[in-house]
Amino acid sequence: MAPVKLHDKTFDTYLSEEVIQEKIKELAAQINSDYADKKPLFIAILNGSFMFAADLFKHLTVDAEICFIKLASYKGMKSSGNVVTAIGLDQDLFGRDIIIVEDIVDTGKTLHNFLPKLEHQQPASLRIASLLHKPDATEFPLELHYVGFSIPNKFVVGYGLDYDGLGRNLKEIYQLA
Repeated sequence: MAPVKLHDKTFDTYLSEEVIQEKIKELAAQINSDYADKKPLFIAILNGSFMFAADLFKHLTVDAEICFIKLASYKGMKSSGNVVTAIGLDQDLFGRDIIIVEDIVDTGKTLHNFLPKLEHQQPASLRIASLLHKPDATEFPLELHYVGFSIPNKFVVGYGLDYDGLGRNLKEIYQLA
């Protein structure tokens, strides 16, 4: 794949569409096995997780529901340090099996601030599915139950991830050149 230019930055192909889709099928198979007799509620974190959530959901065979919430901590290529909730969660989580769907976990701050709000509602279980994880960037340790790829601490775009609004529509994941 040729490099892509977004705003003032150039990005090289890092993960192909085929590799991403194969990994999503593997994650869905594991979730199908783990939740065979349950009806989990998936909470997808917007904006970045929308493509991952949609493709993951296509491969689920268990009865499941999905809702979306918007949490934001990024401005440009850096975390703002503040987590802002723009769209609230209106489902009752009491006694439910919850799976949070994230595009990427890097510092872990967003989920670190969000999880207590979910735990307060006393779900039966709470797990995290993330397509990407940057272990070297993690400052707030989290237990990630379903991880597609552990990646280096480099900025990535594509497949739902953006650089100042651009790149979400790319089928592949690109890394800053």
